[in-house]
Amino acid sequence: MIMYRPWYYLLNCFLWITIHMFPLIPGLITKRFFEVLEKSGGLNSEILSLMALILVVALTRSIIIAMGGRVDANHRFSMSGLLRRNLLECIINNPLIENKTSLGESMNCFRDDIEEIETVISFTLDIIGDGLFALGALIILLTINVKVTLFIFAPLVIVILLSQKAMKYISKYRTTAREATGDVSGAIGEIFTGIQAIKISGSEKYIINNLNNLNEKRMKYMVRDKIFVNIMDAIYENAVTIGTGFILLLTGKYMLEGSFSVGDFSLFLYYLPFVADFAGFLGEIFARYQQGGIAFKRMFKLLDENMEKELLAHNSLYLKGELIEEKCKQEDIEFKSLEVKELTYKYNETSGIENINLRVNKGDFVVVTGRIGAGKTTLIKSILGMLPVDSGKIYLNNEEVKNNSEKLTPPTVAYTSQNSNLFSDTIKNNVLLGLKDEGEKLEQAIYSAVLDRDIKNFKDGIDTLIGSKGVKLSGGQRQRVAVARMFARKADLYVFDDISSALDIETEIKLWDRMFERKNITALVVSNRHVALKNADKILVMKDGKLEGQGKLEELLKNCEEMRQIWGLEA
Repeated sequence: MIMYRPWYYLLNCFLWITIHMFPLIPGLITKRFFEVLEKSGGLNSEILSLMALILVVALTRSIIIAMGGRVDANHRFSMSGLLRRNLLECIINNPLIENKTSLGESMNCFRDDIEEIETVISFTLDIIGDGLFALGALIILLTINVKVTLFIFAPLVIVILLSQKAMKYISKYRTTAREATGDVSGAIGEIFTGIQAIKISGSEKYIINNLNNLNEKRMKYMVRDKIFVNIMDAIYENAVTIGTGFILLLTGKYMLEGSFSVGDFSLFLYYLPFVADFAGFLGEIFARYQQGGIAFKRMFKLLDENMEKELLAHNSLYLKGELIEEKCKQEDIEFKSLEVKELTYKYNETSGIENINLRVNKGDFVVVTGRIGAGKTTLIKSILGMLPVDSGKIYLNNEEVKNNSEKLTPPTVAYTSQNSNLFSDTIKNNVLLGLKDEGEKLEQAIYSAVLDRDIKNFKDGIDTLIGSKGVKLSGGQRQRVAVARMFARKADLYVFDDISSALDIETEIKLWDRMFERKNITALVVSNRHVALKNADKILVMKDGKLEGQGKLEELLKNCEEMRQIWGLEA
């Protein structure tokens, strides 16, 4: 992470080392101030000069702090931005990742865990600067009086040892508090997305009690963490008081003897808080470092195995829109055919698909049919790279596709799943999802999805907000918004999985009719509907993950028992 933008880190390091080392100068000026004052007994030109010098040093340090704050903010952003970018890219570009964490834990990774890592790296600058200051102060104080210096620094050594001992407890308490926070965030997210289910089942009281229990658990762990941290902070702060007491006790004798001046005394008092802060900060950075390791482990949990390199890869942040558009632009090729050979994927020994062969040529309307559990959806997801294939090959225009999850996307392939994925936004934005509003194309997509009549009945029309996951729409409306999104992509091949399952008969007939109105449409469809089967150029009949037969409807009704069963069930 430090090597992502090394010059940024080095500049930041230089500024903050300077900031942390600067107090050495005011300490020496203060020492000289009191020595001159002790000798002269009043104001003179040197004292006034020292006062002016203190102001100049303070002003200079303030300017450097402002510069350091700006550089540090940019440096922090670059690190956290890189991690968030890579984490999101790993998830988006790897649909095979099985996310075993809750929504709350996932959000904590993007927010708190990345912030933790960013803080750890930024703190390395402070520990270097504080360490150099402590070393410089120790050397200066040793030149004044070795015994006093070693004696007053003894409590600070004890503080460092306590910090090391407390490190594992701080790590443990913060981990449990973070997990409890993730449970609360996840529960709130599930409540928002399951409001209808909660109301229908009358489970409001149970849900509220469960949320209260999670909050109480979180409060318990957070309070424990805060109390322990506050105790450690109190020890650090009292170390300064104890050290000051030692200075008063030890230096009295030397001051009477004349070997320890008021200026020396002021220098010890001035440097002591800074060195004590370093001792306390040292304990905190140890704890933060461990917490950063835990944060990385949680992020790796979100990803597939062996993706650590992808998470830490040095990539551009693409802060300018045109760069994003350029990166996301797909190669526009003329679609001729999509072919699958011996495709196999197994969930376990009994579930999945085995040795599937199919070919879709330009202009074909191919239907995959079969009973529940036959493997229809598994086949579609395997072709599109949403499931890992165990064996077999996929060819686009007779060329083997190595990365189907990236290659088989718009403008080559557009896909609509059985369960529509909608966002808490307007209908228009859910359909376009970043595409430019070209008016006629949007209207055509809405018309083809039989969504035009619904939009006319909405008060805000196409700008109607649909709520989280389209909760304000009916099941059929949600499916048709997803279908409109697919048609808005103007792809060469449309792949859709049982998109009419939530539609009434009249709407379904309109949907298929309008689909067939589109000239030269190429489609791979999962459906058991008669209207789709009748219009299919080719039907693939699946049973228990294998192809039971393929061909035209008339031919299959004569020669395939499974097709006859499906047709009879639909009658």
